Amino acid sequence: MIPRYEAKAITPIWSDENKFKTFLRIELELLRALEEKKMIPSGIAETIQNTAKIHTDRIDEIELTTRHDVIAFCTSITEQLPADIGKYFHYGVTSSDVIDSALTLQIKSSLDVVMKSYDAFLEALKARAIETKMLMTLGRSHGMYAEPMSFGQKLLGHYAEFKRRRSELQEFYDNELTIQLSGAVGNYTILTPDIEESVAKKLGVKVEDVSTQIIPRDRIAKMISITSLVANAIERLAVEIRHLHHSDVREVAEGFRAGQKGSSTMPHKKNPIASENLTGLSRFLRSHLTMALENAILWHERDISHSSAERLYLPDHFGILTYALDRFTTTLNLLDIDEKVIEGKVLAHTHYLSSFYLHFLIKNCESLTREDLYTVVQAASFDVEAKSNPLKYREFIQNELKSRKIDVKLPEVTPEGLRNIYLKSVDHVFNRVL
Repeated sequence: MIPRYEAKAITPIWSDENKFKTFLRIELELLRALEEKKMIPSGIAETIQNTAKIHTDRIDEIELTTRHDVIAFCTSITEQLPADIGKYFHYGVTSSDVIDSALTLQIKSSLDVVMKSYDAFLEALKARAIETKMLMTLGRSHGMYAEPMSFGQKLLGHYAEFKRRRSELQEFYDNELTIQLSGAVGNYTILTPDIEESVAKKLGVKVEDVSTQIIPRDRIAKMISITSLVANAIERLAVEIRHLHHSDVREVAEGFRAGQKGSSTMPHKKNPIASENLTGLSRFLRSHLTMALENAILWHERDISHSSAERLYLPDHFGILTYALDRFTTTLNLLDIDEKVIEGKVLAHTHYLSSFYLHFLIKNCESLTREDLYTVVQAASFDVEAKSNPLKYREFIQNELKSRKIDVKLPEVTPEGLRNIYLKSVDHVFNRVL
């Protein structure tokens, strides 16, 4: 990951040193299980743990000859041991047992970091939604003003989407992180399923139901499909902020810090750079889904066409996802929500009342059809003068009805009355989500 977007907690998880340390952790747990089953002499695991060290430079040196990273790793360990100890290292397993099981543990550690950032982001989004629950804003349909709604409920809809993805990530974390120690083509020639089960329990993960020499890649594809949907949710909220940030909308603005500059030549600029950045990063995250899906289609019991892609995209994926969630948390906390501008638009426009007035007339004008009443209200909504003046809007409708010999007095609507009309169910919706 380039330094600009690096997540400091993710990078060490995917370092070569940590990968090989994880290899060693799995090998040691296997040895302990073998000792418990009396398949090898006791004390082997303890001796290796106290003696063997990870030397990535030495592993790289050996791999120049072996052209095989796991063999290079094993050689680097066994050359530090007496022959009668070293001969039991990597006992009964094939390289994919170690590689894929270690990969699961790296994914598990990465998800621990991701979900911590995710939860902080959810709390920030929930706080802004609750804060603006009773703030009236003009909802939009097709980009056009529709009806007043709760600004907080607008944010709550995004929160509900992120909450769904968080639940799916937790389900994956709890049920789909698996290891294998089943040997070549998964047939347990040397080891046994109970040894595999014992190691999995100590590592805090599950055993793969049917390992074919590798852990099936549909599991990783499922995880990346979830995180790709997280990326979609990130971009959807980022785009909403960008729209509301427009100069001619001015309902929200990203926080502008002391010394920050928005343009090299236009000092007046305050750009939505975080939301734009998050939009781009979301596209990057979603691009990994194609690789994850294609990696699931392998030859027979095993090939390594997935390996190179995973070495590249998985560290980047978890790093960028963590960075994006952390940056969005900061963006939300600093987001300037201009309540005066937002609610001022509600009070300045009247044709958004068309649905309310239409349904009022349907209940109070029995002699006209719904289509006739719709035409009356629509005419007022399209009249330039009427739609910009609450009194004239009501008068226009009432005069149209009088011309049809119907005398109906439309209710006057105050700001508090608007809340009673358009925000009457907001508490119910919030309670349902939270």
